[in-house]
Amino acid sequence: QVQVVESGGGLAHPGGSLRLSCAASGFTLSLYDMSWYRQAPGKERELVASIGRFGEKTTYLESVKGRFTISKENAKKSGYLQMNNMKPEDTAVYYCKATGSAFPTFGKEYWGNGTLVTVSA
Repeated sequence: QVQVVESGGGLAHPGGSLRLSCAASGFTLSLYDMSWYRQAPGKERELVASIGRFGEKTTYLESVKGRFTISKENAKKSGYLQMNNMKPEDTAVYYCKATGSAFPTFGKEYWGNGTLVTVSA
């Protein structure tokens, strides 16, 4: 059974840090790119960061560059989003997505159910 499960959300103070984890099961993570999205109340879902299937390339939303770091450990079937120097505008539900990037996974994508991150004093 395919599952993508996020964890690590919660309350952070401005300037604080959180580390989100994404646990994958039921598929071979090394055949998938991984990305983190977020959706704030009343706003559309946006791509925060992405990483290639071997961790060889990363991209970031401009507003999180220098503060967030995406990583992936295929052997542990897990991905991570380290969030530092957090700001109130980072408040959102964060979602993990795995996207197939090698045969025979092209066209496949799996989403988690999200984890809530709140940044407030």
